[in-house]
Amino acid sequence: MKERTSKRWSTVVKYIVLIVLSLIWVIPIITLILTAIKTKQDFFSGTLLSLPKKIAWSNFTNAMTKGRMFRYMKNDLIISLLKVPLGIFISSMVSFALTRLQLKHRVGWLMFFLLGMMIPMQIALVPISIVYNKLHLINTYFGLFYVYIGFGISFMVLITQGFMKSIPKAIDEAAYIDGASKWQIFTRVILPISKPALATLFITDFLSTWNEYLLASVIINDNALKTVPVGLMTFVGEHGTDYGYLFAGVLVSVIPVMAVYLIFQNYFVEGMAGAVK
Repeated sequence: MKERTSKRWSTVVKYIVLIVLSLIWVIPIITLILTAIKTKQDFFSGTLLSLPKKIAWSNFTNAMTKGRMFRYMKNDLIISLLKVPLGIFISSMVSFALTRLQLKHRVGWLMFFLLGMMIPMQIALVPISIVYNKLHLINTYFGLFYVYIGFGISFMVLITQGFMKSIPKAIDEAAYIDGASKWQIFTRVILPISKPALATLFITDFLSTWNEYLLASVIINDNALKTVPVGLMTFVGEHGTDYGYLFAGVLVSVIPVMAVYLIFQNYFVEGMAGAVK
């Protein structure tokens, strides 16, 4: 009897903890949505979770037109859709060499790539700014795209090499017997098998690229080329901020990220599991 009672209490405690954690995650989302549809008067007269007296759909139209969210999202999409696939492809080739080819100092090469994760981005801001000014790469897509690949390659190699390491070498040997070259094994055998890891990388890297603010704010200062995070800062006024207008822009900017996650979600857990093997 005592064991049943203790099990029930432990179950109740678990559910309470889960409910509290769920509220911690859900409340900010609800606050974002409610604020996005409030007028300025409703926002300052009520609480964060209070319902608006009138839905202010104009916040979304203002964010798209006056706030130029379409332009910022277009810029972010161009950079993300160039950087993420190319970064994944480069890291896949590096990981293929580290895990499938007979390389000398393999561990040393892996450590070389992983060292990039230990360098704080803030340390590189001044050197990047000086070099980019001399090379005239400030306010260019290529300048931002290039530095994003440099900072993102370490994490990508960590994930892809962990997954490729778990693929049996017998598959390579069978492909060699069938007359496949190393390039064919990479493109036709290893990459298709690595889809879960690559999809995981696509989600995480697209999210980090889409939301990156620090480098974009240093390299891009032309309004026509700003990305979403930098562009949203223009919604903040010097003498006051319309939070409904700002949150509407934030809510719209979340849509592409959610679309990417929903497309690749089936591979996400499998890819992360394979990366830590």
